This record gives sequence, structure tokens and C-alpha cells, in this order.
Amino acid sequence: MPDKHVTDKYDVIVIGGGPAGYVAAIRCAQLGMTTACIDKWINKDGKPALGGTCLNVGCIPSKALLEDSEQFEHISKHSIEHGITVKNVKMNIAAMIERKDKIVTELTAGIAQLFKANKIAWLPGKGTLLTDKKVSVESLDGDESTLYQADNIIIATGSSPVELACAPLTDERIVDNEGALNWQSVPKRLGIIGAGVIGLELGSVWRRLGAEVVILEAMDDFLAAADAQVSRHAKRELDNQGLDIRLGSRITNTKLNVNDLLVEYTDKKGEQQLTVDRLIVSVGRKPNTYGVVSDNLGLKFDKHNYIDVNDNCETNIQGVYAIGDVVRGPMLAHKASEEGVAVAERINGQKPHIDYNNCPWVIYTHPEIAWVGKTEKQLKKAGINYRSGVFSFVANGRAKAMNQASGFVKILADEQSNRVLGVHIVGPAASELIGQAVIAMESENTSEDIARTIFAHPSLSESIHEAALAVNARAIHSVNRK
Repeated sequence: MPDKHVTDKYDVIVIGGGPAGYVAAIRCAQLGMTTACIDKWINKDGKPALGGTCLNVGCIPSKALLEDSEQFEHISKHSIEHGITVKNVKMNIAAMIERKDKIVTELTAGIAQLFKANKIAWLPGKGTLLTDKKVSVESLDGDESTLYQADNIIIATGSSPVELACAPLTDERIVDNEGALNWQSVPKRLGIIGAGVIGLELGSVWRRLGAEVVILEAMDDFLAAADAQVSRHAKRELDNQGLDIRLGSRITNTKLNVNDLLVEYTDKKGEQQLTVDRLIVSVGRKPNTYGVVSDNLGLKFDKHNYIDVNDNCETNIQGVYAIGDVVRGPMLAHKASEEGVAVAERINGQKPHIDYNNCPWVIYTHPEIAWVGKTEKQLKKAGINYRSGVFSFVANGRAKAMNQASGFVKILADEQSNRVLGVHIVGPAASELIGQAVIAMESENTSEDIARTIFAHPSLSESIHEAALAVNARAIHSVNRK
């Protein structure tokens, strides 16, 4: 809440307290700038909280449920493979949700403590940027507004789920990702619109807990942004687990009945119907830019309502910056945070640099999916000659011991310079392994650099080593193919 650090004028005012905004505010304060952060988030307990969508109803709570549901499935279905016999395994859904909420509360409280330690003024409310870098902050109850001013403004208001007119949200039966994080019971039949990151992760959670899950995806290709070889393997694994993923399925209507709901859609065979008990709508996100600035400010937007910025995240108004989901580029929390740091340092006179090509992507299904850099399709389209090295986890001792030997590591390197152009992983701990690839690419390493590096044995990371060796047909623990 407003505290002793509140004044009328700041060096920097940040509008938005998510991964972009709160990180920008902390870095500004570290650099000696007087800083305020405005955020309108209210948690389900009715109290204001920092962290935005990611921390409150996105990245963090979904990972808590993914971890709980994965452990439940492992114990109930796969512990016998490790020589462990367990009987009558049950999941307490209420306890699972309570644990998720506890994690969120602890982390949001942690950000509040960081604000206090860095002497950042936290101003709960709705911020609107006016002319002359003035910001009007409307209180959370809407009863009053207070005017502040700063030399620099950072807009970091995040994004929100895209809604479908043919599938309007209800209290519990038709929900977005937030609603699906709070169910107190497992639906018998669950429909999901959208086979993107959110749809696949939440579908995995509730399938593991007993739901029959059907995912309707409008695109004809599965995970088109990922490497095609990775996408094929992931689709096969998820199919085998019981996720019913129907591609080329376009929703036309939904009907709420007394005991169920009907989803109408079309595919290549014509008109189809699906009866489910609950439905998750996860068809993408849109930038939260409506009402963030006054109409007479003259701030430029692109045709998709993103704030128009240059390479330094500065808008057409000097001293006004925008970062995270409200600007171009992937809607990823780690991308947003790095932009927050970079803008803070630019305001301070430094010259930071972000290479967006080295921004990793992760999907926390089982197996996990992660990649950084270019795919084979992108390299072929650009006319870049490359070599590919692939190593399967089935030949990795640690993966076998973990009983998670499905998947592979794939490294793409420039044919002439041998510089690493992309790394693609589907398999155990892909979210952690991809960090090694990001460091290699940020350091402009070649596959030979990785091949000449010593990796611990036995470890999953040896698969990165072997894939690098395979680029030049030198893999030790697999048959090399040119």
C-alpha cells in the first residue's frame, strides 16, 4: 500500500507490476532512481498483489499444479516400474489448490518485501498516462484519483486472455486459464479450445487427475512454432498419454445444458459436436493497452493494438517506454523481465543489448519441450546451409535411470562457420537444459566448442554434448548419420 516513499514526483514511474514492471522498478531503484510502481491487480482474497498474471494466475500456479499432478500420476501409475508398490493413491484437489495458493502468496509477498527494501513506492490502482508525463492513479475502489509525475514512464501493463464470442465465459463451466487453476473437483469430460502452451499444460494437469480431455485446435499443424521433428515427437507422446488433440477444428458455437455443455465445431469432415462437462478457452492473449494512456497523448500503436516502440523499447514520445506483452515479440515472462532491466539501464545512460533470437521457449508438458534460435524450416526458408546433430535420450544413462528416456536433443549449426543457430529439446528437464544452449548461443559458440567441453557423467546434459558431436558425425553413443 502507499507508504513513506510516496511523493508527487519521481525519476521513474512504472505502470504495471508483472514480470516486466516489477523487475524494471527494482532495477531502476538499484541504479539510484526514485521509483514508483502502479498496479491494479487484486487477488481472490480481495487484497492487492504484485507479480501480475504470471505470478498470480499464470506461470507459477500452473507449474505448481503440473508438479502435483505429475507426481500423482508417477506414484499411481509408474512407481511399480521403480520397484515401489503403492495402493489406494488419492489426490486431494482442495489441498492441491491450497498449496498452489500458498506458493503464490509467498512469492507475491516476496516482491512486496523487495519493493520495501529498494524504497520503491507501490501504488495500488489503475494508472493512466496523461500529457507531460503525468500519471493519474485511480484507487482500487474507484473512489478517488491521485496525480503523479515522472521524468520517465515505463508502460508494462501485460496481457489478458482472448475471449471468443462463440464461447462466452461463465463462473465455472466455461473458463480461461485463471478459472481452470481454481477448480475444486475433476471434470469427467473436459474440452479445451487451443493446443498452445496453456491448453497443453492445463490439459495435462486435469488428464493426470482423471479427466477425459479433448483439445480442439484451429491450426492444421501442431505446435507450428517449434521444430517439426520436435512437434511430431511431442504429439505422439501426448496422444499416447491420452490427450485427444484434434487439429483443424474451428469452434462455431457452444450451448450450455443443465448437466453438460455442447461444443459445435467444423473440421475437414464437416460439422462436428463434442459434449463435455467443462471447457477451457485458451486461444491466445491480447495486450492490455486499452485505457492505459489518454486519447490526446498521441502515443503510437500498431494495427494489432501493441504499443509501437523502437529497438530500445522507447515509444514515439521521448522518455516514455513500453515493455513486455504490450510490445512486439513473444509474450514470455523472461523476455519481459529482460526488457525491464534493459530500459532501466538505458534511462541510466547505459547501453544494454538484448538478442531476441536467443530467447528460449518452454512448454512444461511431459515430456518437456524447449527450444532457442532457429528451426530447420526457418533456416531453409532463409537459404542458410546448416548441419544437424541429434542425440536421443534413450542412449543417455541418467535418462534411463530416471525412466524418462523419451525424446532427444537437436543442434543446428551453420555449415561453414559451425556456429550454433538453434537448439531443440523434447525430453526430461528440457526447461533446465535449454539454459546451456542459450549461454552457448549468447556467447556465439560453435558446435565444436560444445563438443570440446567436459560434461558431468552421468547427466542429462551429456545429451547436449553428444548432439554437438553428432553435428559433425562424431557422436560416441549413437550411430552417426550424415
